[in-house]
Amino acid sequence: MSSENHFEVVVIGGGPGGYVAAIRCAQLGLKTACVDDFTGKDNKASLGGTCLNVGCIPSKALLESSHHYEKLSHGLEEQGIKVSGVEIDVPAMIKNKDNIVSRLTGGISGLFKANNVTSFHGRGKLLANKQVQITANKNETSIISADSIILATGSRPIDIPTAKINNKNIVDSTGALDFDGTPKKLGVIGAGVIGLELGSVWSRLGSDVVLLEAQNEFLPAADKKIAAEAKRQFKKQGLDIKMSARVTKAVSKGKKVLLNYDDSSGQHSIELDKLIVSVGRRPNTDNLFAPEAPIELDERGFVEVDEIWQTNIPSIYAIGDLIRGPMLAHKASEEGVAVAEVIYGEEPELNYDVIPSVIYTSPEIAWVGQTEQHLKSAGRKIKIGTFPFAASGRAQALGDTTGMVKMISCAESDQILGVHIIGPQASELIAEAVLAMEYSASTEDLALTIHAHPTLSEALHEAALAVNNRALHIPNK
Repeated sequence: MSSENHFEVVVIGGGPGGYVAAIRCAQLGLKTACVDDFTGKDNKASLGGTCLNVGCIPSKALLESSHHYEKLSHGLEEQGIKVSGVEIDVPAMIKNKDNIVSRLTGGISGLFKANNVTSFHGRGKLLANKQVQITANKNETSIISADSIILATGSRPIDIPTAKINNKNIVDSTGALDFDGTPKKLGVIGAGVIGLELGSVWSRLGSDVVLLEAQNEFLPAADKKIAAEAKRQFKKQGLDIKMSARVTKAVSKGKKVLLNYDDSSGQHSIELDKLIVSVGRRPNTDNLFAPEAPIELDERGFVEVDEIWQTNIPSIYAIGDLIRGPMLAHKASEEGVAVAEVIYGEEPELNYDVIPSVIYTSPEIAWVGQTEQHLKSAGRKIKIGTFPFAASGRAQALGDTTGMVKMISCAESDQILGVHIIGPQASELIAEAVLAMEYSASTEDLALTIHAHPTLSEALHEAALAVNNRALHIPNK
């Protein structure tokens, strides 16, 4: 194969794991190519994967727009601000979202050029002998080769046979980002992160939203106290959350969706204008490997990797949603950096114990580390401190006092084991907790750290003090 078609590293997938891995490889001086087949609304190549194109970024844009609308409609009266005649222009909101996506995905193209990453648009498939077949839009194929290959094709929504996607009134998370108007009655199958965020967007804009969750526990990955407060707040906002609700059939009838479900009280039927199916995601491995390049998968379809993210085939690595661990963009990016450095010959470290999780609803929910229920089930002796945002001067000034900070530490060493936040700007506040835990900080370390006043971050300071019954702005135990 000619030298122009041979690279030191080929990355299959241009999402937050793949494009970051490609950039880091190029920074290290490795001749790098990235193969990605995502096509944007303009039918042109669009880097960034699900996250930038139809996931993290566009959903946050809609959440922000809907938040502004809700605030203007009925959230500023107490501050002496009266606004009338507020209207929502959904097509304009969608266009703003698309413009944000376009700027960011275009930015990745610019970074590839600046770092001399060769970009191929087409579907990548792993062949034998570390070769990659690229299939372009017109089914034209070409082959490139590499010394090392990184698999970073991400994940896609799980389909369920009882509610087949028709991209009209039964949609997945991608379709829910492109409604041309606010549905009067909206159903969401799945009350996880995606379901709650998308349900929140359209609820703020006026939809009557019902979330159908098959599990009997709300947000089981979150701390129970935080999850309970979140559920209470969402119901207060008008979200109709039905637990242990199993959808048995959902069919499109004209412009409506007829949905049947079972729960503990029996069988039920509801009529909807739109239905969003968001029951989770699965690794994108279909047609990714040729038979002569048998990559090992586990029982759930994830790619098996060792401690340096290498598959069963030497010099072929996998990262992000393809492998074990939480399906988070920032986890994929850090793995991309780490694998690039492994290929270069370094020994990077990635601390999976301090990967933050965030739900961008209102209130926001964020956590890092272990939950109280997990630690207690493991027999750990712990101490807990909580501080409500209602006692925060900055939160009072913001007019957003919902929620709390909960901090958990080891009873013997005082090392912070988990921090859980529900409330204003939780997504930003969690970074302090992540940094503290990365350095194995104790609650005393945070308690001795001076926080500016008045700030929301003082709630972390007070929660750290509360662990040892030293809180200054709430009564101690």
